[in-house]
Amino acid sequence: MLAATMPALASAAADVRTTLEPELPLDPVATLGLLRRGGADPCTTLEPGPVLWWATRTPQGPATLRTWREGRTVHAEAWGDGASWLLGRLPELLGAGRPVLDAQGHPALQAAANRLPGLRLPRTGAMVEALLPAVVEQRVAGLEARRSWAGLCRLLGDPAPGPAGLLLPPDPARVAALADWDLHRLNLERQRGDTLRRVARRAAAIDRLAADPALSGAEVRARLIAELPGVGTWTVAEASIRALGDEDAVPVGDYNLYKHVGWALTGRPARDDAHMLDLLRPWAGRRGLVVQLLVAAVRMPRRAPRIAIRDFRRT
Repeated sequence: MLAATMPALASAAADVRTTLEPELPLDPVATLGLLRRGGADPCTTLEPGPVLWWATRTPQGPATLRTWREGRTVHAEAWGDGASWLLGRLPELLGAGRPVLDAQGHPALQAAANRLPGLRLPRTGAMVEALLPAVVEQRVAGLEARRSWAGLCRLLGDPAPGPAGLLLPPDPARVAALADWDLHRLNLERQRGDTLRRVARRAAAIDRLAADPALSGAEVRARLIAELPGVGTWTVAEASIRALGDEDAVPVGDYNLYKHVGWALTGRPARDDAHMLDLLRPWAGRRGLVVQLLVAAVRMPRRAPRIAIRDFRRT
């Protein structure tokens, strides 16, 4: 049975392997799938099984993680200098031990939770690594953002360890040194480019802030907004969901999210962000997890035109 889920890429021996036997269902692919920035993301890949590969920079050095599930058993193996560090915190990374969501009798949310019982919010601990792609995604169409992020990784990313052929996320020092021309050819206009470089220049301070055990997720988000011009509520929520596993972070300001959540909970799109937050009130403290479950499990009919894809490289 195990061999049937092992793709050819796994033929290279991993540096470290481990398994988890969680008491509650835990889906590493769905959880870490929140780290993917589209199908062409050079830092991740998804294979049949399903099996997820993810490349990251850890405090101990670069690492590539490969993870999948068989029944309730979670399998993981890793390559690189940071492999042992990464697998040592696998339960925290995957949200093991967090309580099951109480749907409070809501049929749509209960159905979503039943469909994806192992979905958690990842806790990578890498705030800057989560902020950089979130800045790239600010106020633009998804396809446009994914192309820019992939281009940034190809321009600045180092080869990741292991056999998957992935790239590591860009080193913040290299992002901070990007020239205006580099930003232009990545289809990043001045505002996002300046914010990207600002975040990269303050990388060490940002990661220290996010790691402060005395601060709640809400306090970290508020500090980031106050201290980083160009970084707003949507951006810090997107990053906190992934870096902190912040279960109450809601990406307010998204073009479609409030409509999607409203549709999932009531059968009609919410009017605006305030209406969405009102609908989410019963799940205060875990609203971010509710949103991710609904987005993953409930498909909303498309009723509006897509955001136009812009191309600054021709201007």
